[in-house]
Amino acid sequence: MFRTLHSSLQRWRPAPLHLSPRECLRAAFGALLGIGITAALCTWALGLSADLPLLIAPMGASAVLLFAAPASPLAQPWALLGGNLVASLVGVTCAAWISNEIIAAALAVSVAIGLMLALRCLHPPSGAVALTAVLGGPGVHAAGYTFVLQPVLLNSAVLLGCALLFHAFSRHRYPHGHAPNPGAARAVSPASQQLHQALQAVLDERDEFIDVDADDLEAIVTATLARLNQEPRR
Repeated sequence: MFRTLHSSLQRWRPAPLHLSPRECLRAAFGALLGIGITAALCTWALGLSADLPLLIAPMGASAVLLFAAPASPLAQPWALLGGNLVASLVGVTCAAWISNEIIAAALAVSVAIGLMLALRCLHPPSGAVALTAVLGGPGVHAAGYTFVLQPVLLNSAVLLGCALLFHAFSRHRYPHGHAPNPGAARAVSPASQQLHQALQAVLDERDEFIDVDADDLEAIVTATLARLNQEPRR
């Protein structure tokens, strides 16, 4: 029984992040600048007397992705802008047409997820954006679709701009664009082409969202195989 309990608890251990202390500090500092600048610019643009929130809470979760996990497909510009746009539109619509807040909230998050997946702009904080549109209170409800433009899109655009500038100055790759045709972009060997096709087939068979870009995953596998071939055999 003790072994079973110990084995179960072992599964709760956090996985290693493979990040240096410098990279951790860089992510934290980027979020500090991103949220601070976004709040300051939105306050300047909307004014302190605005009835709507100047900075919505989901932006904090977006900052985690943009600055701490910039390689994630969930953190890419289209995911941020498209996800928040879709979620806010769905949330405002549900709040306007469904009087029961519990039903409106559940339906808003559900529909937002479905549309984000269909449009390939899945962004987890957008689920909170949909909830904010439904449960944000009288000020948010009175704003109607104005809530979509400000603060949602305004917050999203400013935070994205901060992320683009910060990663450019820190020489950190962002955004991580997906190559439409890897074979056309560079000369590849038959082995590399086979690896690419096999990897795509495996991902399709798994039929679940993997929070790693397929091109990045392929590069990791290729680098791992190369390292194994370089290491002396014992």
